[in-house]
Amino acid sequence: MLRLRRIAIDTYPENIALLSRRCTTYRAEEFQALKKIEVVGDGRTLLATLMIADAEAIVGPDELGLGEQAFRRLGLPEGSGVEISQATPPASLEAIRAKITGQTLSGDEIEAVITDIASHRYSPIEITAFLISCASFMTTAEMLSLTEAMAKIGNRLKWDAPIVVDKHCIGGIPGNRTSMIVVPIVAAHGLPIPKTSSRAITSPAGTADTMEVLAKVDLSTREMQALVEREKGCLIWGGHVNLSPADDILISVERPLRIDTPEQMVASILSKKLAAGSTHLVIDIPVGPTAKVRSRTSATRLRKMFEYVGDKIGLTLDVVLTDGSQPIGTGVGPVLEARDVMAVLRNEPDAPADLRERALLLAGRMLDYDPALRGGSGHERARELLNSGQALAAMERIIDAQGRNETSYPLGSLVEEIPAPDAGTVAAIDCHRIARIARLAGAPLDKGAGIELLKKVGDPVRGGEALYRIYACVQADFRFATDLAAEGSGYALDRSGTTAAT
Repeated sequence: MLRLRRIAIDTYPENIALLSRRCTTYRAEEFQALKKIEVVGDGRTLLATLMIADAEAIVGPDELGLGEQAFRRLGLPEGSGVEISQATPPASLEAIRAKITGQTLSGDEIEAVITDIASHRYSPIEITAFLISCASFMTTAEMLSLTEAMAKIGNRLKWDAPIVVDKHCIGGIPGNRTSMIVVPIVAAHGLPIPKTSSRAITSPAGTADTMEVLAKVDLSTREMQALVEREKGCLIWGGHVNLSPADDILISVERPLRIDTPEQMVASILSKKLAAGSTHLVIDIPVGPTAKVRSRTSATRLRKMFEYVGDKIGLTLDVVLTDGSQPIGTGVGPVLEARDVMAVLRNEPDAPADLRERALLLAGRMLDYDPALRGGSGHERARELLNSGQALAAMERIIDAQGRNETSYPLGSLVEEIPAPDAGTVAAIDCHRIARIARLAGAPLDKGAGIELLKKVGDPVRGGEALYRIYACVQADFRFATDLAAEGSGYALDRSGTTAAT
């Protein structure tokens, strides 16, 4: 047997195993690099992609090294004895081959594929083949089967409450951090809202990245359940509670390839909410020229898809189409977004009004699910909870219960203002470009990096006046961000009836 060794490398989401070329137990030549192997020890089994190592400093002749992800998933202590063998290709690959040729898959075939993906039996290339074949054509029945299969694998949370609410925005709008306002409003009212969120993959910040400025977000399932029972709400990273784990793997391949079809989006979102035990859900679909959804026609089609799957899996849905024409709030990046959120909750006079009103709209729609409230009074109740300070008090309790972050994250010390070339009125802001610039500046890896928006659509601007301010912590990031902003700021100005990009 080989002795297990933990290798301090991050290979997310893949399981990676390392075998010495001078292995004394197995002939390394019999195991081709980058092929799948099966690791077995103490009744546990793990599938991993094999790499051959030549340096004994990495892995010894009598050892099998596992990267951080693989080591954690196998769950054995370092030094344990393990055996390896060539892994048999998953039988569900035949279903993917059928899908590539244009065939429709049955529910059982889709479940087999998702089960094998969640078990890390697929390579990224095989996952890509599945995603692209589904992106080419997917029926509503396949979309429903994909949702059910992803929700079935992993943890399924149950709550002792007849109504468990949640919200989800499909994304694409910088600064749209409404969840961190909605959750304390709804929790203050008394409806349970177990909000799990993702970290950013290609955006400047996810809700988890921003909440982490204020509190711990990597809670366990047990900690999350206790927190929601006590405080009625939470704002945590979904990666620790293992809800729809196959979806996390699919997303890690989708995002770099920019595969984001409506069918896969619906399955991804609703599988997570179903696994989280939600019964009532508000979906926010921002619509705008640089948003994910760019026309009312596309938004209506997406809304109907959400409603179809929601009805079939027993989720009560309210799909809201909102304005996605520009970023929300004034901050893009974790610290700046957290500042906006707390300004709204504290009812500060200069708090961003658009973020406040968007959060109240969504919170009101969620409170309308409460049968104890008179129909249509949810928005009024949400405003009352925010104005009275009850929402802020609920947020402070949630922060303390999750574990208040005592670390102070300063804004990046490298600062540059991007000026307007001429006088005019801001006619449009490119959400995608603003997000790219903020990301290049270092967000979300550097909490204090990002963009502070000084002008929004409709604001007058003088020639040379700052449109926004870039913050960065690292010189290289600062240069990348400012160079991209110099190529094009993402702002379009109306100069006396003529609109031009800057």
